[in-house]
Amino acid sequence: MIKDKTNFFTLDNGLTVHLKEIHTAPIISTWVWYRVGSRNEKLGQTGISHWVEHMQFKGTKKFPSSFLDREISRVGGIWNAMTYLDWTTYFETLPAHVFEISLDLEADRMVNSRFEPDEVDRERNVIISEREGNENEPLFLLGEAVQEAAFQEHPYKYEVIGLKSDLESITRDDLYRHYKRYYQPNNAILAMAGDFDTPKMLEKIKEAFGQIPGDPQLPVAIPSDPPVGGEKRVQVIGPGDTTFVQISYRAPRANDPDFFILTILDSLLTGPTSLNMFGSGGTTNKTSRLYRALVEGEIAVSSYGALQATCDPYFYTLHLTAHPAHTPEEVLKAVDTEIARVLDAPVTQAEITRAIKQAKALFAYSSENISNQAFWLGYSEIFANYDWFENYVAHLSQVTPEDVLNIARKYLIPENRVVGFYLPQKDETY
Repeated sequence: MIKDKTNFFTLDNGLTVHLKEIHTAPIISTWVWYRVGSRNEKLGQTGISHWVEHMQFKGTKKFPSSFLDREISRVGGIWNAMTYLDWTTYFETLPAHVFEISLDLEADRMVNSRFEPDEVDRERNVIISEREGNENEPLFLLGEAVQEAAFQEHPYKYEVIGLKSDLESITRDDLYRHYKRYYQPNNAILAMAGDFDTPKMLEKIKEAFGQIPGDPQLPVAIPSDPPVGGEKRVQVIGPGDTTFVQISYRAPRANDPDFFILTILDSLLTGPTSLNMFGSGGTTNKTSRLYRALVEGEIAVSSYGALQATCDPYFYTLHLTAHPAHTPEEVLKAVDTEIARVLDAPVTQAEITRAIKQAKALFAYSSENISNQAFWLGYSEIFANYDWFENYVAHLSQVTPEDVLNIARKYLIPENRVVGFYLPQKDETY
């Protein structure tokens, strides 16, 4: 299907291809997205998707890692990867005249990564060190405790990096099986944006990827999770001087009409949330209700919200840093007071208009360059489709004060949340 300058194709092996011509600069950004993340893991193998991502940079017989680093740097390009709840993605942004490096590389490591035992052992140490570093961060410890309490069966229960006990026991064969199971063309999205001609690019893609066979037996079943079913509380005691509060409400999946309304409610309460982890720019949250009530009221030092676009229901989270003069219970009470005001007093059209304007601005910042355009081409397909991206602003513009009130009543209730307190224990022998 051809739609303006954005084209959508599916190869015979099931590879989804999204191409967007942008001729403003001689640059091409290439992203390969795999439908695999911590959502596809189970206890005993948590963190395996992230570890496989690391192994993809260890090179293949055709492309040793040192060669790729040198070649991409030499032409002024960048490359990286990310693993999250629902996906793993790899990208290269290169001068247009050398873009074929990205196609050759991604097609090769889709099937030919080696997972050599000594590299696996070295990377085990790297990832365990990363995990141990995270354990020195109060917000990581608090977030992990809240996440574990919020889900019973769903793999969203576990942090992307995985449990330390699993990282110590996962084997080379475990990693390789995970790689071979999920790194299939019919489980992948190739998204490219930049200075190219679509028919010619499609032929190049077919040459690079067309002969890789797909796997029709890809596992897709993910255990569902019941509602939170009543407020839960967790408390974490750790080093530091600061008290933190995390309030996580079960939120709708991204491909749910409620998601767009909750986006506006988030903008109203805490300021808009960027959905693009690769984005840039931002807007102030100083007009938001929680900032005015808690930060300016010196109950909290900071406040912000986080709403993630996910395949399954996840979180809408409020993060607050408590003022030294206030307890976490007082911070929670102040938040509940502001939420009650949303529920009890009508949200004005002027507030909704401002919240929509802020959310639109942040969305514009997150899609302003060629790499970001390529990001959205693939990212939106993970949990919905590209129409979700193209109609995002239109959906926000349709939100009314009544919609916001109804969504607040549906989601921002104690029965739908996990509350976490991080309490500093200055005695390092805690």
